[in-house]
Amino acid sequence: MALVFIPDHDIFLVVTNLRVFVVPKASEIKKNAAIEHNGKVLLVKEISKLTPSGRAGASLYRMRLYEVATGLKVDESFKADEMINTAEFRRAKVSFSYVDGEEYVFMDNEDYTPYSLDKDTIEEELLFITEDTTGLQILIVDDKPVGIELPATVELFITETDPSIKGASASARTKPALLSTGLHIQVPEYISSGEKIKVSTSDHKFTSRADSK
Repeated sequence: MALVFIPDHDIFLVVTNLRVFVVPKASEIKKNAAIEHNGKVLLVKEISKLTPSGRAGASLYRMRLYEVATGLKVDESFKADEMINTAEFRRAKVSFSYVDGEEYVFMDNEDYTPYSLDKDTIEEELLFITEDTTGLQILIVDDKPVGIELPATVELFITETDPSIKGASASARTKPALLSTGLHIQVPEYISSGEKIKVSTSDHKFTSRADSK
C-alpha cells in the first residue's frame, strides 16, 4: 500500500492492490459515511462544525459515530484538514416491511433480501419512515446492514394541529403539528389535520402539500 499526495489538487490517494482510493479531509465527510478510525469501522450519524472565536486555530468537526461491530456510540473531533480513511460500503434500495420486537425489517426492492436494524440505531430516521415511504437505501458494510439513508423529502400525514385559518395562505405564520410518525414540526396556518404534506428530512421542515392522487 502506498500513500500518494497530489499537490495540485490538495488530495491524498491510497494505492493498494492496483486500486486507488481518494482520502477525504474531515471537512469533506458527510452524514452516513463509513470511516475507519483507531482500527474500527464507524458510521457517521451526526456532524457539527466548531469554529474558533478568534483568528487562531482551525475549525473542528465533531462527529457522533456508531461502531459497526458493536453498535456503540462514539464521539470524536477532527481538525478540518485531517485526513480520514473511509471504509468500503454499498447501498441497496429498500422498503420498510415490518417490526419484529426491537428490530425493524427492510426488504431489498430487487431481490427481496431482508435487512434488520435495531430501533436504537435508526431512532432518528424512524420519524420519517412509514410503509409507504419510497427512496430508502440501506447502508451495508462487510455484508452487515448498519444504517438507513433517507430521501431528501418524505410524505407524512398530519394527525394533530390547530384548525386551519381561512385566507391564511398569504401569511408566513406557522403553527405546531404532530405527524403520523410522532414527528413534531411547524406548518403554515392554512394546513389542516388529516392532510398529507412533504417534509425535508435534513432540517425537519414543511416544504409543501403532497401531490394529490
